[in-house]
Amino acid sequence: MEAHYVIKKPILTEKSTFAMNEKAQYSFLVDAHARKDQIKQAIEHLYKVKVVGVSTQVRKGKQRRLKVGVVPEPTTKKAIVRLAEGQAIELF
Repeated sequence: MEAHYVIKKPILTEKSTFAMNEKAQYSFLVDAHARKDQIKQAIEHLYKVKVVGVSTQVRKGKQRRLKVGVVPEPTTKKAIVRLAEGQAIELF
């Protein structure tokens, strides 16, 4: 899989920004079928950094009640990437 198909976008929340600054961990929304080794290669290729570890989480979509009725949200996959000591990614 191509690197830009694996990594969809970075997740920038208050909690993930704290982890960026304190622990050198970055959160990304990734393709649902991407494996950890593919995610590691994609991050190293796109951002030119050394990845130490990758953790993934699958978030099942919930049912949301809207004006038009009950609408299901899609299932998403999140990857938390740990970088080597002294490395950083500029996302802002």
